[in-house]
Amino acid sequence: MSRRQRWERRYVRSLLLCDLAAGVAAGAVTFGLRFGDQVTAYNRWYLLFSALLPVALLVVLAVSRAYERRFLFVGTDEYQRVFRGGVGLIAGAAVCSYALELDLARSYVLVALPSAIVSAVVLRFALRKRLHCARARGESLRRVIVVGHELSVIGITRQLRRERYHGLEVVGACLPPEHDGVLDLPVYGTFDDIAGAVDIADADTVVVLSCPELDGAALRRLAWRLERDEVDLVVASALIDVAGARTTIRPFDGLPMLHVEHPRLHGGIRLVKELVDRVGALLLLVLFGPLLLGTALCVRLTSRGPVLFRQVRVGRDGREFRIFKFRSMYVDAEARLAELRHLNEYDGVLFKMRDDPRVTPVGRWLRRFSLDELPQLLNVLAGQMSLVGPRPPLPAEVAAYADDVRRRLAVKPGMTGLWQVSGRSDLPWEEAVRLDLRYVENWSLSLDLVILLRTMTAVVRSSGAY
Repeated sequence: MSRRQRWERRYVRSLLLCDLAAGVAAGAVTFGLRFGDQVTAYNRWYLLFSALLPVALLVVLAVSRAYERRFLFVGTDEYQRVFRGGVGLIAGAAVCSYALELDLARSYVLVALPSAIVSAVVLRFALRKRLHCARARGESLRRVIVVGHELSVIGITRQLRRERYHGLEVVGACLPPEHDGVLDLPVYGTFDDIAGAVDIADADTVVVLSCPELDGAALRRLAWRLERDEVDLVVASALIDVAGARTTIRPFDGLPMLHVEHPRLHGGIRLVKELVDRVGALLLLVLFGPLLLGTALCVRLTSRGPVLFRQVRVGRDGREFRIFKFRSMYVDAEARLAELRHLNEYDGVLFKMRDDPRVTPVGRWLRRFSLDELPQLLNVLAGQMSLVGPRPPLPAEVAAYADDVRRRLAVKPGMTGLWQVSGRSDLPWEEAVRLDLRYVENWSLSLDLVILLRTMTAVVRSSGAY
């Protein structure tokens, strides 16, 4: 058994234990809240239901393929399958209760089952974060040989080194016979030497980039050769970063064709997102009410000027609106921008400066924990922004956009997004644009949920916040 197979099996066993614990906890807590510690003839059916809940949860998650390795570690597929299994479990409980004429209270089912599903998602998220922390330390990584042309290999190597949570550690490459020799990786030969490179580098994964030299027949022979040693073969398509979640393989006259669906920018699912945004913003305003009042008081008492900072930003389809933020700078910040422009530490159209003298002492704390963003809940409630989306740009930034970057304006800007949870100001401009475009093309409600969960950890770390 390889090193990768050992830690992957340990991870799946941990998932099973987490899901079992979620089922046990949900059943026990729901029973305890409703009946206490007394078991009577009336509630024995509920006790049996609570005891069977963990087993039923494991079964529906297994049927939903929530334990398959290809859906774990990164991405939203894992959480989607957990929610699908949960919906199936609730539906199954309802059908069985009706068919067997069980006197089972609907309120009990509607508390125990959703609690189990939510607990399972939270525990899985925590387990994944622990894995990502281990990968940041260089543990639980896949050793990867990248195959392709030199510029493509350099690009994907930089990306994988920057995003260590993917768990892919590039240990070498196989390039065409004629290359420039600027790659800072061991080169283990040409495309004919891939199998030998895997043995020499002790790799467990081969990533093949788009190149005309490796056609279908060559990839098929390579897959046969790697299959004997249980080495994974990954073919990286140029479409994945743009339309990964919308691609499906469909046979056409016996030939497999990669079909690209249109992004979900309109329709019923977008109405659901609107509803989630408005209701979520209202609930968060109520929840954070005391914090909002306290923050406003700190801003008002520590520096001259208004509590709220209002600024024109560009929203969906280029419509302008006024964004609300707690003021974190002195009132003359805009006037002093010109004299600081040459100190810009960002490589794009944004102005970012780690030790910006225009920021007030209280403003530094507000920015560190993103408290200055909380008034944007008013923009979400007004329908101008979303809880999750691309960063809301300034009109001057939009004027400097290239044509492809304007694609960010196809959806509402968000209070948080992939850009914010992946490093914020520490990310280069090109990477920030790529993440925003990935969100626009591959949006889903489950992706929004994952981003919101990652936002909490990003705020606690406060990395890239200045």
